[in-house]
Amino acid sequence: MRAAASLGVGIIGFGFMGRTHAAGYRAAVAAGLPVALRAVTGPPGVAAPDGALGLPDAAAVLAREDIAAVSICTYTDSHVELALAALAAGKHVLVEKPVALHSREVARLAEAANRAGRVCMPAMCMRFWPGWPWLREQVAAGSFGAVRSAEFSRLSSRPGWGSAFYRDPARSGSALFDLHIHDVDFIRWCFGHPASVAASGSIEDVHGCYGYPGPERVTARGAWLPDPDTRFTMRYAVCFDQAEVRFDSTDAIPLSVLRGGTRQAVRLPAESGYDGEVRHFVELVLGRVAGPVATLEEALAVTGILEVEARALAASGSVAPPPPPG
Repeated sequence: MRAAASLGVGIIGFGFMGRTHAAGYRAAVAAGLPVALRAVTGPPGVAAPDGALGLPDAAAVLAREDIAAVSICTYTDSHVELALAALAAGKHVLVEKPVALHSREVARLAEAANRAGRVCMPAMCMRFWPGWPWLREQVAAGSFGAVRSAEFSRLSSRPGWGSAFYRDPARSGSALFDLHIHDVDFIRWCFGHPASVAASGSIEDVHGCYGYPGPERVTARGAWLPDPDTRFTMRYAVCFDQAEVRFDSTDAIPLSVLRGGTRQAVRLPAESGYDGEVRHFVELVLGRVAGPVATLEEALAVTGILEVEARALAASGSVAPPPPPG
């Protein structure tokens, strides 16, 4: 009885991020949500999880009447066309980031989603990551006074999978669009749309600076470092009038507040950002929450900021992504 009433979902692209979404759907089931993973697509011989079917392509997933929603976890250059096909088939869509490398492609999808009347949510996972919504809440509430500066960094070796894709900036957008996008999205979500944007470095190691009338300095660095053994790290350090807040994903105490010469740990929820993101998508489709935490219109604004940074990097002599197609 419950299986028949469950929200049927499919995953298009069952690689690293596809498996991550599958884990998110399992966590949603464990949290009591009526959702069932029905099918996945992926490389030949892919082992479908949780009793789901392994189907040959996206068309086979979209043709199934028992699938009402899909996660699109393929390479970036296929996101928009697959999402458009899913909307045309009447499906709700959770589409991995970046939605696209060019604003006009994101805008095309946003317009189609509005016409279709379906949920089409960009997977901006930092809005759900333990310790990051908390920071936004403190900034909004003025818990530690005004923000004086905020620095974000996200460093990693180049992804070890899909090497042909990640080595082609025309397809991946390099670290600028694949890695740095997370901090640009969070900065905009936390502080609002910046009044100015500047960037230096390269698309593999970008340093962005964002102008605001409040904080004196907001910066973010996103880099694929050349050492293949580089451990992934994400950090922020935000100085308020009355305290400093620090997050370090490699620290035994990831989030802490430094005030009056003492360091106090902040307790974080156990749920991962990916699980929170997928659960929120399911709740949206089921009508259990009022509105999305992340929208395509916001993804469009973030893409515009990244395009400004790409032009700044190109002007400084760095390699930049190619112009839009067409």
